[in-house]
Amino acid sequence: MSKTDTDALVEEIEQIRLRLADTVDQLVDQAHPRALAQRALDTVKSKFVDETGSPRMDTILPVVGGAVAVVAGLVLIRRLTR
Repeated sequence: MSKTDTDALVEEIEQIRLRLADTVDQLVDQAHPRALAQRALDTVKSKFVDETGSPRMDTILPVVGGAVAVVAGLVLIRRLTR
């Protein structure tokens, strides 16, 4: 092996090492609890707000209706058991 071949290999290894370090840093950032929570929040928010920022009533109304039904059911059960 000549000196230029060795230098080229060293340079290639250094570039690979840098790419791997960047990849590891990206994985660490993605796995950070704050990043996970933010992605979960963004997912939930996207179900209730469209791209323009307007509320999605077709999703909000059934959820609110379900919550009201659960609360009403709990109140009814509590009154019947007294």
